[in-house]
Amino acid sequence: MRSRSSKRKIVLATSNPGKLREIRHDLGDLPFAFLSLQDIGANENVEEKGKTFLENARLKSLAYSSLSEYPTLAEDSGLEVEHLGGAPGILSARFSGPGATDERNIQKLLRLMKGVPWADRKARFVCQLVLSRNGRIIKEYRGQVRGYIALEKSGNRGFGYDPVFYYGPFRKTFGQVPSEAKNAVSHRGRALHKMRRYLLRSLGSAEKRA
Repeated sequence: MRSRSSKRKIVLATSNPGKLREIRHDLGDLPFAFLSLQDIGANENVEEKGKTFLENARLKSLAYSSLSEYPTLAEDSGLEVEHLGGAPGILSARFSGPGATDERNIQKLLRLMKGVPWADRKARFVCQLVLSRNGRIIKEYRGQVRGYIALEKSGNRGFGYDPVFYYGPFRKTFGQVPSEAKNAVSHRGRALHKMRRYLLRSLGSAEKRA
């Protein structure tokens, strides 16, 4: 087994502990060493000025990739609710305003959806991944999963809006199922599955050239 120091390195450009946990879970068995932003001395957050998940993911990936020699994987993701015209969208993490928390965001969402019939509670989670190196984009992948906004909060697993995102095939919210089950079908899991295949192909090509 290769040591961390001898493995190829990839920077995970997020400070969100839930996202870090899911990315490391899905990619952790690959022969790469995954570095945090702290590992490369990135102490300031990149301002998310984009109007889409893709624009924000590109901003973060390109900016952080200039701080080290390593490929840098960034993502932007969130919840889009059909009845709310796609909100909270790129504002998902800040939906309830300054000092937003997962709980406050959920409660605001449930208030806005109060009395809305089930058929009109359609929603989707979206994740956009961008891999860059030295200020140049290498690969981009998108994942999404469709569901409904539950009538009330159910479950305490996961993070973010998981306890109110009802996924039909499970007949449960994402907050009610083990992380392994959620990650297999989630927006981030689907995007990471594509990125995983790319990284394996990339690794194989590098080894053939060596």
